[in-house]
Amino acid sequence: MQTRFSPDQLKDADVAESERVIRKCVHCGFCTATCPTYVLLGDELDSPRGRIYLIKEMLETQATPTPEVVKHIDRCLSCLACTTTCPSGVDYGHLIDHARAYVEDRYQRPLVDRLWRALLAWVLPSRSRFAIALRLAPLGSPFRGLLARIPALAPAAAMLALRPKQRPAAQSADQSGEYPNGRVILLQGCAEPVLAPQIRAATVRLLNRMGYEAVFVKNEGCCGALTHHMGRDDAARAATRHNIDAWTAEIERGPVAAILTTASGCGVMLKDYGFLFRDEPAYAAAAARISALAEDITEFIEHAGLPAPVDHPRLSVAYHAACSLQHGQKITAAPKRLLAAAGFDVRDPAEGHLCCGSAGTYNILQPEIAGRLRDRKTANLSATGARVIAGGNIGCLVQIGAGAKQPVVHTIELLDWATGGPAPDGLGEVLKN
Repeated sequence: MQTRFSPDQLKDADVAESERVIRKCVHCGFCTATCPTYVLLGDELDSPRGRIYLIKEMLETQATPTPEVVKHIDRCLSCLACTTTCPSGVDYGHLIDHARAYVEDRYQRPLVDRLWRALLAWVLPSRSRFAIALRLAPLGSPFRGLLARIPALAPAAAMLALRPKQRPAAQSADQSGEYPNGRVILLQGCAEPVLAPQIRAATVRLLNRMGYEAVFVKNEGCCGALTHHMGRDDAARAATRHNIDAWTAEIERGPVAAILTTASGCGVMLKDYGFLFRDEPAYAAAAARISALAEDITEFIEHAGLPAPVDHPRLSVAYHAACSLQHGQKITAAPKRLLAAAGFDVRDPAEGHLCCGSAGTYNILQPEIAGRLRDRKTANLSATGARVIAGGNIGCLVQIGAGAKQPVVHTIELLDWATGGPAPDGLGEVLKN
């Protein structure tokens, strides 16, 4: 695609990177077939190709974004299915991130929209504030139907709809024994330990069984993904710098084999730290080291070696491939191979490349589209006939769990169970039948 950026504009590193991305697009339209919003809405401007045109025009002219342009940029899920499909190697993810930051800087959103976004950016990256919000949520649940009918309050209704029916009790992740294979840093996360603490406990048990000590870095904070994808670049960079400092200090205490994530959305962010700080000399080298060490938990287990499975029911499992895992990190086969090696009957749903509609804060800020995507996803997962649904990202598990009839668990919970751990929460009825 031809561009017309001025030499002065190209002195800006982000503009120069966006120009490189845009020029790779050859208008082929392959991306439209795998873009969830285009598949649902059929609007060219809600496809990657259409959004690239809008972003190109906006950045070249340095125009104030219009409500129409912002609407189509906001509707993007950042699922990155288009990057998997694109034959030209268009790095759409970095382009849409730049566009969102541009919108955040130059567009005055309506007051209610600004307030919701500020609230989400303040609450969700904080485990303590998020836990308080969940405890208060039952007070608003009786009014969810009313809230959903008021456009300005639709995000509140969406949040209440996503609230787990029952929050699991905290589980101990105590470690004991010898760790002949060394240490790994395990990202604690923001939403996951509040919504599903059993995932961390299962991960620690399995890592210990594999001979690794799981290290939790006390000063660690949010990975920065949530604010980054909301266009809040300053907040995201502050969070990432904080983590780089904390993890670097831990690495200097002694070698670590990897920095592991059990939430694949966080994994994409960690692996992008090197890119984000490529032009910031004070952090470039340390950020690149963090990205090089970052691995998804299934990626790590596959090359480190899964312990031998114990005797357990050979359940059928519908595997949900999180977009951040299959498109963002290009990890497609490892989770399914591990589940099969652990003795499960793994089944792939139709349209496995399409997003479930979670996408960070998308299911809160775009509840109508997210709900349609969730219903489509749960129908395809149910059609496999599997008795359990497994996935690798907390946002997906919550989103799918709000609509699925089967139990929804993290892949690592099944792997832990299969190699000697307790059965995952929620499988009681399945195991009785």
